[in-house]
Amino acid sequence: MCATINKVIDLAKTSGLPLTADHEGRLAFGEGLETVTPAVRRLAEMQEVLMAAGADGPDELYYMYRDVCRVQDKELIAKYGLRYDVTVIRPGQIGREFIKTAGHYHPLKPQTEFSYPEVYEVLAGKAHYLLQTEPDEDGIDAILIEAVAGDKVLIPPGYGHITINPGQEYLIMSNWVAADFSSIYGPIKELGGGAFFEVAADGEDEEFVVNPKYKPTPRLSLQPVKNYPEFGLVSGEPMYQAFLADPDKFTFLTHPEKHF
Repeated sequence: MCATINKVIDLAKTSGLPLTADHEGRLAFGEGLETVTPAVRRLAEMQEVLMAAGADGPDELYYMYRDVCRVQDKELIAKYGLRYDVTVIRPGQIGREFIKTAGHYHPLKPQTEFSYPEVYEVLAGKAHYLLQTEPDEDGIDAILIEAVAGDKVLIPPGYGHITINPGQEYLIMSNWVAADFSSIYGPIKELGGGAFFEVAADGEDEEFVVNPKYKPTPRLSLQPVKNYPEFGLVSGEPMYQAFLADPDKFTFLTHPEKHF
């Protein structure tokens, strides 16, 4: 199940930037890009959010390249208060569970009732995005969106999210997000992970197991990928270049109160 890339992946078409990934999922930065050293999420840091703590899995799970940009675009991106990141999630499993991100929520924008949104773009591989509202006495709303290269997935205000790599290749994705807030990891850790765990099942591609700590028992809604042309988000069109073409369309990330 844990296949690896056996050749360099050219990410230029999907990202709009001179990026490549090697057979270990490490990025190489082409002309005009600043080189970024990734933060590494390790298995030991994920124990609180796994279906089976202590299960076998690789030591390094995913790589987070923050503030990726061309040098010439740095001033414009800073003016709009944004950050463009690239995350690489390796294929494989921890026990039966597919490798995933730790998951987090976003804080409320000050003086509003809206949490900051975020938008993802798959550059290579296949992603399952698990979106969920914060638990309350009525439970949660849980959504699963499958996305492949070129697709965009919007994380709207009010939702936390976890990204799962259910495939046999490295999942490489980018995101635009407001630069000046810190993600909130506590609520997902306190409940031992997201509302659902995606696991390899005998005779099936994947299976979703309910996290029993969520009460009442949640239900999972499957939703398709959507385009949001009003935000510059169209499948197959790199969102880095969409920002450069019309940065005002991306103000929904810093001013959600005006767009949602």
